[in-house]
Amino acid sequence: MNKIKYLSVNFTLIVTLALTACAHNSDQQGVQPSLTKVNSEDQLLREAYQSSVDQSDREYFVYLPRGYHDKPEKKWPVMLFLHGNGERGNGQDELDFVMMQGPLHEVWVQKKDLPFIIISPQLHMFGWDNKGIEYIDNRLKENIPKRLSHGVPKRSAAFQTQTDIKRMPSLNDMSEVAPLLPQGWEKLETDLITMLDTVQKKYRVNKDKTYLSGLSYGGFGTWYMASKYPQRFAAIAPVVGWGHPSLMAPIAKHKLPVWQFAGGRDSAVNIEYFYAGLNELEKMGHNGVRFTVHEDKGHDAWTRVYSGEDLYQWLLSHEIND
Repeated sequence: MNKIKYLSVNFTLIVTLALTACAHNSDQQGVQPSLTKVNSEDQLLREAYQSSVDQSDREYFVYLPRGYHDKPEKKWPVMLFLHGNGERGNGQDELDFVMMQGPLHEVWVQKKDLPFIIISPQLHMFGWDNKGIEYIDNRLKENIPKRLSHGVPKRSAAFQTQTDIKRMPSLNDMSEVAPLLPQGWEKLETDLITMLDTVQKKYRVNKDKTYLSGLSYGGFGTWYMASKYPQRFAAIAPVVGWGHPSLMAPIAKHKLPVWQFAGGRDSAVNIEYFYAGLNELEKMGHNGVRFTVHEDKGHDAWTRVYSGEDLYQWLLSHEIND
């Protein structure tokens, strides 16, 4: 998976009189740049770190896009992605579970060509493997989608839902609703910022194009991290995870662009909880907010969101200095 592949293109130079064919490797001196085009393959790397939460030795993925090594002068956009509850693990032999969904799945498994460096950490179990949660207890490593040498694997079937398509009333009073889910990404706050700092120093990153997105548990984590560090991100995209009104003041103050996604038939996250936080942003004078509800989709609305193009184009249209 981590093997770097380089494609070198050989050209045949036909000399008019001698009709002599000469092959040149892409790294041979004398090759004209106009005749040589090297497209470096994308890479999936593992970065080691020690978690500040429990001092455990862990790793996280860093994805380098296709062409990263061809343009030493270019600085690339970077996205921090936070996965959902079912992809938790030990950050070692379970790290591949973070490729189940989201942008890392799209670029590495589905081979979608996106111009982002992607940081993809893994949330600790924090006891969730002892709660009898079926989608955690029954998951198998052999079911993790793999990158194929040729083509791409078939996508997983959509979640089955019995929820009708219907508009739900918004819940405006969130005073009795906890702002965060238990044992979530907020516990890795220090680790996540350290990862972002490390990648921005080690790789060619355009800091003004730093983005944050997450799905489900990661959507809640996206709201939390954006509230704590709004100055670090150019735009955020929480997917099927709502933001509590109590988190909105720093986001509104920095006019941080937001694109919120929800599934209209989501039976895991109550759609009526999405509105209060978004309305709070507008009350505070923040108009850079989008809200898209995929009425026909359940909790896995993330598949449509991340497999499309609109989100990525929207992210790239924003910079921190805008």
